[in-house]
Formats: sequence, structure tokens, C-alpha cells
Amino acid sequence: MGYERRRRSSAVLNLTPLIDIVFLLLVFFLLTAHFIEEQQVEIELPVASSSGAANELEHVEVIITPDGALWLNGQPLPPALDEAGLVAALKAALGEQERRRVRLRGDTEARFGLAVRVMDAARLAGATSLDILTEHP
Repeated sequence: MGYERRRRSSAVLNLTPLIDIVFLLLVFFLLTAHFIEEQQVEIELPVASSSGAANELEHVEVIITPDGALWLNGQPLPPALDEAGLVAALKAALGEQERRRVRLRGDTEARFGLAVRVMDAARLAGATSLDILTEHP
């Protein structure tokens, strides 16, 4: 009896088309992705020797520029914003945060009266904590 040896088939998977598709998808996503640019306001913080490290808990940040413009969480506020409008904007930004913290970051040349106005509006908006950011010398 003549037994025939069974032929062993070797299945080899060609990965070249798969790698080509992966690279095409990578190029597609890199070309179509929208990279978000953060708007930065150039301010010079005042120096205080008693300043401590700021912890990064949830907070709302108000920036006062040297020319008196107000920014709330990186977005400029209208220049003719009255007290009630500032309180409403801060209330909306604070929202339903568990810890209602406001950080005030102002330029060295910013008007003190505007800083007091922001502090008062933060308290009226329900902020439980107000931090004034400075630089450590």
C-alpha cells in the first residue's frame, strides 16, 4: 500500500497592505486634525516674597491686563462690562463646581480699582475662595 504523504500547507499572511493602510490613516488624521491654539495674554505678575505654590484644583481664572482689559478663563470679556455683567459672567463660569474658587492674575501695571471690582464681583457670584497670583522672587 502506498501511502501518500500529506502535504503541509503553509499559510503566510502578507502584512504589507495592512501597514500601507495604517500609514494612510495616520497621514489622513494628521492632515485633518485641528490643533487648538491657546490664547495667551502677556502680563507681568507682581512679586511677593510670601507667595506660595499654587495648587492645580478646579478654579476660574480672571486676568487683568495692563490696559485694563478683563479675560475670563482665557476668553476676553467685553470692554464695557458693568458690575452686574461681570457677576453674571463669573456665576456662569463657576457653574456647579464643588469648590468655587476664583484666581485673580493681574499685571503689575493694572489698576487697583479694577482688581477690587473683580474681587467684589467674585464674592457676589458665590466664590468661596479668591486667590491673587504673584511671582516668587
